[in-house]
Amino acid sequence: MIRIVLFLVLTATGIAAQEAETPSPIKEPPMTYERLGKILFALDPDAQPHGPGFELKISETRVFVVTDTNADRMRVMVPIRTADGLTQADMQRMMQANFDTALDARYAIANGRVWAAFLHPLLSLERDQLISGIAQTVNIAQTYGTLYSSGGAQFGGGDSGELQQELFKELLKKGEEI
Repeated sequence: MIRIVLFLVLTATGIAAQEAETPSPIKEPPMTYERLGKILFALDPDAQPHGPGFELKISETRVFVVTDTNADRMRVMVPIRTADGLTQADMQRMMQANFDTALDARYAIANGRVWAAFLHPLLSLERDQLISGIAQTVNIAQTYGTLYSSGGAQFGGGDSGELQQELFKELLKKGEEI
């Protein structure tokens, strides 16, 4: 019995020592309104704070970022078009894209408009997730009516996926120092 207990203690100690030697990934600080603002201003120095959010331009596209610190939420939004005149085929295509090609961004309808949107809890949001979410949201807005794609994944060969990844790479580079 003593041998079993000693074995378990030594084994547990060895495992703990191995875990202590394994470097843990560097954890980012929680996302706050202030940190979010620093990242957004790195992406667009002309960004404008508006109440609990920001307005900026990415790739000539107006982007709104709204935060709710009490609910621990943030939302990236790009207006696409009026919802008037949407056909059943338009709706079906947006829902198909939400399932397979929009990835983390989504098409949505609110206040009589079609939007591209990315939602995430605020505190756990990491810098690269924010940048990726912005790039995906801009991409699905810009590809509305054609590819309906966030640019994150494409099926088949061609140039579209690589071209759409350019925006993510560009934004990631701008945010490197943060």
